[in-house]
Amino acid sequence: MSDPAILGQIALGYSPFIDRNRAVSATRLTVFPLRPDAELDVAQLLHAVGSVWPASGARVSLNIVSESLLHDLLQAQPSANLMVEVPAFMAADPANTRALCTLHASGSTLLIKGRPLKELPREVLPCFKYSIIDLADERRTEDSVAPAGVTRSILHVQSGVRTIAEMEASFARGAEAVLGWPIDDAVVTSGKAGAGGKQVAAPGMQVIMELISRVDKEEPIEKLENTIKRDPPLAFKLLRYINSPAFGLRVEISSFRHAIMMLGYKRLKRWLALLLATASKEVNLKPVMFAAVRRGLLMEELARGTGDEETRNEVFICGVFSLLDRMFQQPFDELLSTIPVPERVRQALVEHTGPYEPYMNVVRAVESESLFDFREAADSLMMSVSEINRAQLRALMAASEIE
Repeated sequence: MSDPAILGQIALGYSPFIDRNRAVSATRLTVFPLRPDAELDVAQLLHAVGSVWPASGARVSLNIVSESLLHDLLQAQPSANLMVEVPAFMAADPANTRALCTLHASGSTLLIKGRPLKELPREVLPCFKYSIIDLADERRTEDSVAPAGVTRSILHVQSGVRTIAEMEASFARGAEAVLGWPIDDAVVTSGKAGAGGKQVAAPGMQVIMELISRVDKEEPIEKLENTIKRDPPLAFKLLRYINSPAFGLRVEISSFRHAIMMLGYKRLKRWLALLLATASKEVNLKPVMFAAVRRGLLMEELARGTGDEETRNEVFICGVFSLLDRMFQQPFDELLSTIPVPERVRQALVEHTGPYEPYMNVVRAVESESLFDFREAADSLMMSVSEINRAQLRALMAASEIE
């Protein structure tokens, strides 16, 4: 089956469900119709989603911003790993009671979104495993504690979380998970601080930074091998990445020397960049690392149509490195003086200019789940909506293969 036509009729965005261990337990996929009056085929949507999240795969929560398409989904039979978000006004409508009860009975996980303005039908309330409460609507702030004896009847997920502080406060209020990208504030880590209070890289990260520098200079293989031998777990992780399905090699890479011979210095550098962005042991940085991997993979997929491997490698590094300032607590102009990057990557990260900035704008629009920003970024990059949606799905599939 060819790409579903619906990918040219909708805009997609995604964000993570983050549990109390700061692990990503599911992905939210937001679906906006480009035209409110468009007739959208729910079977095509389920086909597109199933290509990334098959029935035996990880969980995804569908946040469909179209009442008619969501109504059709309630009548369909989505696989049990596809969670369904239902606005409170639809949950309260008796016309939807049978469909909601049927989905619940068949094993679907339902989430009620927003606060009901009227009482739900008696049969419907038990169908919902979670309620999604946006941070802007949260009544229980630090200054306003719920009255004694008052509890929520079902587990709640806090949406709209954008900072580590908001994430921690949501968990303190009893949230089962948070929904959003907690990447908008500086992260205070538990490592040793260097001069000026800046974070000193952990030993594993220092080895990766040294390797990136040596690979950039194309030093002899023996020197590179001696560097990575100082950190055997790092060598193992690198080989695991390179041998993942996402990398697309037809032979198994058995050693670091073999990796250099098969990949060359430029392709090896991109995977060292991925390792650097995922090397922190700080628990609160798990969602940041999750975001960095997806940024790199999405930017690479967006650039696939250029036919230029150098560009694809550079935009991958640009996306993966785009959150290093949060991880190291240093501005990019200082940070990139210690990590060699191509000039076009430096322009995007330090100056927010250059040919890769439009790619970054698409990533930010996708993460913000904003239809307006999505349209504007697509126009700036001069890519069609369907091309961007296909790139998102390919990137999400690739991410699932390396984790």
